[in-house]
Amino acid sequence: MRITSNFDSGNINVVDISDAKNIQLSINKDHQSDFYQWFHFKLETTAGEEHILRITNAKDAAYPEGWENYQAMASYDRETWFRVNSEYKDGELVINHIPDFDNVFYAYFVPYSYERHLDLIHQSQLNPDTQLITLGETLDGRDMSLLQIGVPKPGKKSIWITARQHPGESMAEWYVEGLLDRLFDADDATSRLLLDKAVFYVVPNMNPDGSARGHLRTNAVGTNLNREWLEPSMDKSPEVYLVTEKMKEVGVDLFLDIHGDEAIPYNFVAGCEGIKSYDARHQMLEESFKAAYAAATPEFQDVHGYSKDKPGEANPTVGAAWVGEQFKCLSYTVEMPFKDHNDAPDAVYGWNDVRSAKFGADALTAVYAVIDQLR
Repeated sequence: MRITSNFDSGNINVVDISDAKNIQLSINKDHQSDFYQWFHFKLETTAGEEHILRITNAKDAAYPEGWENYQAMASYDRETWFRVNSEYKDGELVINHIPDFDNVFYAYFVPYSYERHLDLIHQSQLNPDTQLITLGETLDGRDMSLLQIGVPKPGKKSIWITARQHPGESMAEWYVEGLLDRLFDADDATSRLLLDKAVFYVVPNMNPDGSARGHLRTNAVGTNLNREWLEPSMDKSPEVYLVTEKMKEVGVDLFLDIHGDEAIPYNFVAGCEGIKSYDARHQMLEESFKAAYAAATPEFQDVHGYSKDKPGEANPTVGAAWVGEQFKCLSYTVEMPFKDHNDAPDAVYGWNDVRSAKFGADALTAVYAVIDQLR
């Protein structure tokens, strides 16, 4: 047997691999951080035999409640990912699997590789009225890439979509891929009309360094980017600094920041109830957006989610809160599960890449429902 994670977004440490029925592993922490939960590795072994893989440090992960009722993901071809029998027991995540082939990959969620990210942004620039803009560089020297879709004109709205501030939340970039596929579809009336009314500014990956390094939550120097929006810096959080500077240049009328939640098995949004400028108009926009999203797809719901902030008590360092206050606009954090969406469960795949992409495409219906009310 052999286990390796020496590839894009790989993360695992081998403790003991002497017994197929007692493989002991641990997850590495994000660099210069105590956060960890993302894993991604390959097992080379003999097909048809039972393997029991134990992640021995699961109880001290960033969100141990995320392991409850969680099923790990596996793939033989890195295209189709399915759920495998997993149990959180005695502080360990125990994966029990009989591989059909000699080589099998396991991951916390369907990975979205940096190479696929590059394909996505460079193929996107081939579409009409689309520019690929490099805002600057990350601390590891990767491009901070922005897609500007549509022609800026007076009266047009500025719609911002950012994803993957937390790099282990790979469902966020799958969401963006689905949204872009629909936005570029010239036969889709919603997309055509939206581009008549707005310019989209899309950052498919806010944290390319953390993504490639196999981090759960931080960038190359251990910074949680979604706590940097009030005072970002080029030293600790250039990703956020560069994006906020561009936002100040072009404005923001609607902002969706796409994430994944480890513990809650539902799709939901978190709004701006706690920002200082929150008012009846902002509430109306939020309610209209949620109603339209729920009407567009049963994959969205508004019963389960985070507790709403009390008036004036929003954390101003969080992206959606900072943008909502700074630009007095509709601003949402969109959350998807690592487990499954319990309102529409799938025993084989759970919540996955395909469903994330479709959920992203459906978001345009909700954006269209509120576009004329934004200003």
